[in-house]
Amino acid sequence: MTAESEQRPGALSGVTVLDFTRVLAGPYCTMQLGDLGADIVKVENPKGGDDSRAFRPPAIGGESSYFLAINRNKKSIALNMATAEGQQVARALADRADVVVENFSAGIMQRFGLDYDSLTPGNPGVIYCSISGYGRDGPFAARAGYDPVIQAESGLMALTGDPAGVPMRMGVSLIDVFAGMFASQAILGALYSRKVTGAGQRIDVPLFDTASAVMIPYASGYLTAGVDAARFGNSSPVAQPVGTYSAADGPFMLTVAGDAVFRKLCLAVLNRPDLPENPAFATNEGRVNNKDRLNAILGGLFAADTRDHWIAAMRAAGVPAGPIRTVAEAMQSEEMTSSGQIRQAPHASLGTVPVVGSPMRLDGTPVRDPVGAPVLGQHSRQILRDMLGYDDARIAALEAAGTVLAPNRPS
Repeated sequence: MTAESEQRPGALSGVTVLDFTRVLAGPYCTMQLGDLGADIVKVENPKGGDDSRAFRPPAIGGESSYFLAINRNKKSIALNMATAEGQQVARALADRADVVVENFSAGIMQRFGLDYDSLTPGNPGVIYCSISGYGRDGPFAARAGYDPVIQAESGLMALTGDPAGVPMRMGVSLIDVFAGMFASQAILGALYSRKVTGAGQRIDVPLFDTASAVMIPYASGYLTAGVDAARFGNSSPVAQPVGTYSAADGPFMLTVAGDAVFRKLCLAVLNRPDLPENPAFATNEGRVNNKDRLNAILGGLFAADTRDHWIAAMRAAGVPAGPIRTVAEAMQSEEMTSSGQIRQAPHASLGTVPVVGSPMRLDGTPVRDPVGAPVLGQHSRQILRDMLGYDDARIAALEAAGTVLAPNRPS
C-alpha cells in the first residue's frame, strides 16, 4: 500500500464498533469492518479472553494462529462483565458506540443489561447486531449454534464428500465465515439507512439461515422441482466436464461450464474435434447425462501427459483448470505472492506477524494496513481514557478490583 493511500481515511473512518464476539463468525464480521477503517473495541473476559486465544497448536510465540487470523485492526479491553462495575463500564462504552456486535448465548446480554432494548434509551442511534445459531426469536432461540452441527442440519453435509462415502463437513467453517460476511453487510446497510433516517436498528444473522441461504442452487432445486440432491464429490450435477482428473504425474481440477469452453478444450487442447460433434456431448445437458462415458474418454487422454502440460495448454486456450495444492503450496504460489495478499502486521509481543490481507480493493477509501491482533487487554487503559474519560486513579481502582485487566506495558 502506498504512503498516499495510508493517509486517506477508510470508508468507515469515524465509526466505532463495540465487539462482544468471540471465536469466528463475530470476529470475522468485525475484522472486515476494521479493515474498512472502523475503530473496533474488542471486549474480552480477563480470564483468557476470546476462546480462540486457546485454539493451539498452531501458535507463534505463544499466540494462537487462529486468533491472529481474524482479530487484526482491533483494540482489546479485558473487562469482567460478571461484576456490576464491569457492566457499568460496558454500558458506558455502548452508549458511545455506533455499532454493537455480539454472539453470546441467548439471554446473556439481557442479564448484563446490554441487550438492544436496554441500550437504546442511552443510544437511540445504535446499530445492534446479533449473530445467533437459530435466531434471537422463535422456538430455537435458546439452542446454541455451532458450524459443524449446522452444516449437518442444513443439508450441506449431505452434498459434501465422495458419493460412495459418508457425508463430510467442509474443511473450513464456512458457515461461520458467511455469517460474518452477511452480518457485516447488514451493518453497512444499517449505517447507510441511519445516515438517511437518523435511526438505529436491531440486526439478527442466524447461522442456520446463513446455511440455507448459501445452499443455492440445491435448495431451489428442491423447492421448485422436488429434487433432493445427493453428493457429487468434486464433480457437478449441472455442468460437465467438472471435477478432478489425473494426469500422468498427479491430479488437477477442471471446470468446463458451457458449450463454447468445451469446444476450446476439445479443439485447442485435446485435438479431438469429434467430441463436440458427437450428439452425446454436443450440449451441456448431453454431457451431464453421459458424464461417465465422457469422463472415461477424458481420463485416457489426460493420462498421456503431465499435469503441467495440460494446465499450461488449458490456460492458454482459456479453459479453467488448476493444480490441487496443499495449504503450504497455495501460500507460496505465484498467485499469492504477486497479489500482495500476505502482509506483515506489527504486533505488540511478536514484533510482526504475517497475515492474509483483505481481498477488498477500494481506490478512494482503501482498506487500512493491517495491525496484528491485540494481546489480551492491550488497550484497556487507552479505551477507558479516550472513550470514557477515566483518569489514572479510577483506572487503577478498576484494575485493583479485578474489573479490568491491562498488561504491564504502555497501552
